[in-house]
Amino acid sequence: MAFLGQLLRLIPGLLLVIWDGSPTHRSKVIKAYLAAGAAKRIHLEQLPGYAPELNPTEWVWSYLKIADLANVACDFLSELDAPIRRAKKRLQPIPERIQAFIRDAGYEVQRFAQRSVSFQILD
Repeated sequence: MAFLGQLLRLIPGLLLVIWDGSPTHRSKVIKAYLAAGAAKRIHLEQLPGYAPELNPTEWVWSYLKIADLANVACDFLSELDAPIRRAKKRLQPIPERIQAFIRDAGYEVQRFAQRSVSFQILD
């Protein structure tokens, strides 16, 4: 629910959120949050149970692992935090690439008149 609240605060207008089939995404808490008014701006689209090829996030991570994180070697998992954040920051100002990941997953990306498409890669 915190994630949806963050989206509502950071991104104006209507939102389409594509989620995988995780049980946390179908919880009573999420349903209550949407019923309490968040559904006016958020439309949730759920992916099938196991379909990484339909999840644009999987395309992003595949790209980052090849382009930015290929030579990262860490002794501890906590050491990955900074390289991942830097990689996401480098990708964020390139909406065309992110749009390509969305199209590769089979979705249509539309631009609206006098508004640009913006993306944020959130934790």
